[in-house]
Amino acid sequence: MKRRQFLATSAIAGTALGLGLAGAALAQDPLKVGFIYVGVPGDGGWTYQHDQGRLAVEEHFGDAVETTFIENVPEGADAERAITQLALSGHKLIFTTSFGFMDATLNVAQKFPDIKFEHATGYKQAPNVATYDARFYEGRAVIGTIAGRMSKTGKIGYIASFPIPEVIQGINSAYIHAKKVNPDAQMKVVWVYTWFDPAKEADAASALIAEGVDVLMQHTDSTAVMAKAQEAGVYAFGQASDMTAYAPKPRISSIIDNWAPYYIERTQAVIDGTWEPLASWKGIGDGEVVIGEISDEVPAEVRDEAMALRDKIGSGEYHPFSGPLNKQDGSAWLAEGEAADDATLSGMNFYVEGIEGEIPQ
Repeated sequence: MKRRQFLATSAIAGTALGLGLAGAALAQDPLKVGFIYVGVPGDGGWTYQHDQGRLAVEEHFGDAVETTFIENVPEGADAERAITQLALSGHKLIFTTSFGFMDATLNVAQKFPDIKFEHATGYKQAPNVATYDARFYEGRAVIGTIAGRMSKTGKIGYIASFPIPEVIQGINSAYIHAKKVNPDAQMKVVWVYTWFDPAKEADAASALIAEGVDVLMQHTDSTAVMAKAQEAGVYAFGQASDMTAYAPKPRISSIIDNWAPYYIERTQAVIDGTWEPLASWKGIGDGEVVIGEISDEVPAEVRDEAMALRDKIGSGEYHPFSGPLNKQDGSAWLAEGEAADDATLSGMNFYVEGIEGEIPQ
């Protein structure tokens, strides 16, 4: 079993507010908010960015809130034990921050109906379980455009974690927009079946580079891909956080997940007694998906093109999945002027036309 840590990260409020004629008035106990992490805050990517959101909650609420996190929790039975640990220790709001925590979250929530649970990127809800996600595919459209312009070989590598709709959306969106600006663009996908395993991610990057890929994208959490890109002198994009500190030359932009506003909003809802089991899916226009700074390696005209696309997506003027588009087998999917609806995207289990290979089942 991987090592896990249980860390309380904010001071407990004082036990008394002052003296009065009727005696001391006790301070209200802080709201305890817990986080379950699939990786470690030092991963530089997915978990790091969720932890930045947790820290933003502490800063925003001060002594009114106490936060705790358990890191490096495997998806499975260990997740249920870790979530239960938080529930038994007085946490009234618990965020579980990986897709594979979905069933564990539901199972624990059934046992603790008075606790509010929030599950990231899942789709199962309950009276005390909300879901939240980000429209990562919007960001993939922007960096896919940059990748298509920057690739000299036309071969773009994509290191994918698990074959779930969220990841498939990203692959398709990146490919569609790379192809729009570079008709010779190819998308080569390697599935690693992990969110965070630097060795596997590095091996996948090496394999793609050996096939002639000169731009790397990833839907995994470590900076190992960035390191391999730097060794090989190819371009790469930061995933979930900026990652520029890890490989400033090959990293030409990034997708940044900005969870802080959502975490603050949902914590406030519990404090106010207005929390409801919502299904949140926000994107560029909401500030939840952010395109990181585009490096000077990218020509100004490509940077302007990418930012114009970002703005059109953010304003709602353009949808990344707009027809005409066919499925991989050549069958019609979206007609001219038609955009994919959320129900289709939430269950996406196919590649678009032009991507080679099969989606694992």
